[in-house]
Amino acid sequence: MASEPRAPLCIRMHAADNVAIVANDGGLGAGTVLPDGLTLRDKVPQGHKVALADIAQGKAVRRYNVVIGHAAKDIPAGSWVHERLLQMPAARSLDGLPIATVKPPAMAPLEGYTFDGYRNADGTVGTRNILAITTTVQCVAGVVDFAVKRIKAELLPKFPNVDDVVGLEHTYGCGVAIDAPDAIIPIRTLRNISLNPNFGGEVLVVSLGCEKLQPERLLPPGSFAIVDERQSADAALDVVCLQADKHVGFMSMIDSILEAALPHLERLNARRREPVPASALVVGVQCGGSDAFSGVTANPAVGFCTDLLVRAGATVMFSETTEVRDGIDQLTSRASTPEVAEAMIREMAWYDAYLKKGLVDRSANTTPGNKQGGLSNIVEKAMGSIVKSGSAPISGVLAPGEKLQQKGLIYAATPASDFICGTLQLAAGMNLHVFTTGRGTPYGLAAVPVIKVATRTDLATRWHDLMDINAGRIADGEASIADVGWEMFHLMLEVASGRKKTWAEHWKIHNALVLFNPAPIT
Repeated sequence: MASEPRAPLCIRMHAADNVAIVANDGGLGAGTVLPDGLTLRDKVPQGHKVALADIAQGKAVRRYNVVIGHAAKDIPAGSWVHERLLQMPAARSLDGLPIATVKPPAMAPLEGYTFDGYRNADGTVGTRNILAITTTVQCVAGVVDFAVKRIKAELLPKFPNVDDVVGLEHTYGCGVAIDAPDAIIPIRTLRNISLNPNFGGEVLVVSLGCEKLQPERLLPPGSFAIVDERQSADAALDVVCLQADKHVGFMSMIDSILEAALPHLERLNARRREPVPASALVVGVQCGGSDAFSGVTANPAVGFCTDLLVRAGATVMFSETTEVRDGIDQLTSRASTPEVAEAMIREMAWYDAYLKKGLVDRSANTTPGNKQGGLSNIVEKAMGSIVKSGSAPISGVLAPGEKLQQKGLIYAATPASDFICGTLQLAAGMNLHVFTTGRGTPYGLAAVPVIKVATRTDLATRWHDLMDINAGRIADGEASIADVGWEMFHLMLEVASGRKKTWAEHWKIHNALVLFNPAPIT
């Protein structure tokens, strides 16, 4: 028997909004009468906005009780409000912002939650036990890929407690202005990724030999962890140099990499999971392939979970500079101190200048898919993105490529590009990743588990073996934001413990690392 058609449903985010989004699969046709009696003048696709009242030319269009644009012409009530009808407002000035003005009451600690993780000598905790092979330059990527396949086939079965072997391939290392001021960003990014908690303090480097980014510059003495009592702080960096005289032929290089990998695999294999408090989680939150439901379902659920994690003493990083730029006043007001607020402003100003140098601004962020999903411009997208940060005070700021030094809610300044943001959050030290999507993306990372959250039930149903959580149930009225937030929190502990695998892990799909390099290429 065919199911009854769903009654027309539009979602209004705030009582002051003069638009709402259509929630029904397939959208609503012209002539549809909404529960409040309003008749649609146009067919409105799912996720797109309908005018709830007449909006005169030049007047504000409000969603989230924020002006997301001004009407380019008169928009009668019941009309489809899309990007061609909106003139985007200018970005908020970075002057005169509220500085640490919001002082919320302290959130009650969330105690008693643990997961089974791998303790590291530097105090961090891994959620996976992985051998990473660092590369200094793109030139060696093919050789390392070949060696990794050999290690997985021939060595890894002998070390059942090692989860995986990954090559840290990237496009940096040579043909670049290595001494340019901004070159520090890709260099420290790669350095800090090599020290990610999921790699257990084991550092193995493959170098070509003639590249600008020499191993000692990438990982200077004392920069990598002591893994056991046999290794001292001034121990020599473990490097396989492909141009070394001893290598006669390709297989000689491969054999050297396999030989070098053995002691690292042995030490990793000796490690065991043990109960650790939830405070050891370092979670990066991100969205990609966003739609108008992102700010209604998945991202608010992530924000609720963010507050749970902070209450448990964990660390949560939110990022994507262009996707929070239009909410800068919301962020600086939530800063725990004026110094944190000024650091956020400094990172935003740097990125404004970076974009201006390329003759663009933050409006270049939105994609065709974002607009097809109902997001008219970056202002609307930002309002839905920023809610991933929850409501806790922002306790710290990281510049691109920097490593975490504190706990709590952290703004890690990154581009919004999925791959670059994920790469920079890896460098900061995340051991678990949460990624929300409305349009759908098979995004994954080899170094950390990625929990994928669908904004709509339609996506979660069609991509049933790629999405880990269906936040679309919130829009369907089947679950609350708190319900999905708690579900996410409990799933994190299971995934972090290795008791559950995410779909991305199950299929072994992942994106390449993409370093952020604002410095010149020679």
